[in-house]
Amino acid sequence: MDEITRDAIVSIAAFAAIFGILYVYFMTRHRERMFMLEKNISSSTFRSIHQSNILTLKYGLLATGVAIGIVMGAVVKNLGYDKSVSFLAMIFLFSGIALIISHFITRNYAQKNKL
Repeated sequence: MDEITRDAIVSIAAFAAIFGILYVYFMTRHRERMFMLEKNISSSTFRSIHQSNILTLKYGLLATGVAIGIVMGAVVKNLGYDKSVSFLAMIFLFSGIALIISHFITRNYAQKNKL
């Protein structure tokens, strides 16, 4: 098996796995909501607009942390450290910092709005 075929199989398998996970998640969520509606259970447990905005903030900060980590990985690599170690360490460091900042922003927002 040549390299192109192997890469194609791996790519197709990755996309199929992602699709399968998302399909199961959304179908399970749909069934759960339909069950709640059938039993006249309050729909207040469904995600509100505020929670959606908070999730968007978290992912935005995470993506920004990854980007800063990549840039800082390049800087650390130029200082003489190993390429793979510097990039991986900086990406995880700045992603973690971004998630911690997101936690504090979310906590302050929840305290102000009594969520």
